[in-house]
Amino acid sequence: MKEYTLLKQFSFIAILEGISYLILLFIAMPLKYLFDQPEYVTLMGSIHGGLTIAFLIWLALCYFKYKWTIGFSTQGFIFSLIPFGAFIFDKKLKTILQNSNNNYDDNTAN
Repeated sequence: MKEYTLLKQFSFIAILEGISYLILLFIAMPLKYLFDQPEYVTLMGSIHGGLTIAFLIWLALCYFKYKWTIGFSTQGFIFSLIPFGAFIFDKKLKTILQNSNNNYDDNTAN
């Protein structure tokens, strides 16, 4: 059985990245264009950008550590681009974690 601390960290980062994306799209962008307050986009854009980079780094780390397929890893990347997508991908990560408690087969993510 493998160590799943990295996967738990990735799950947490995926949730944060998804929340930051939604705040950027549905709060900061309307404030910028409806109320002429661009500073919120600057702030949230920077936060979201940092979390997106963290998401991609943890995705790569998990790809190598857990020997995920290119297809599964590409799904993670694509889901990070879609609003609410990070939450869908996080559900897949939670399934892997849950299966790890029940004699996880390393090929579940493949």
